[in-house]
Amino acid sequence: MTTSRILFASFIACLLVVDLVHANQVVSAEAAMAGTNTAQGNGKINCGAACAARCLLASRHKMCMRACRTCCARCNCVPPGTSGNRDVCRCYATMTTHGGRLKCP
Repeated sequence: MTTSRILFASFIACLLVVDLVHANQVVSAEAAMAGTNTAQGNGKINCGAACAARCLLASRHKMCMRACRTCCARCNCVPPGTSGNRDVCRCYATMTTHGGRLKCP
């Protein structure tokens, strides 16, 4: 009985640690996005950092980064967060591929 209680408590502790690590990654990504979308002295944003934060949770990270960098270079804007928020950057939100699908992640 005591062993099962210790095992259960260890399992709950592991879940809490995993949740804290995930929350820390989300907060770090949001902080990175807050700092990367601001214009630098020349009016250009840091597309690499902004797209890294945008594509943080993408299942196809390399493809997301390639598309995001292209969109960022053309629009000089990347929406905050890992998805959605397209209303922040109109150019980014309306860019399409030759097939008519949305280009930017």
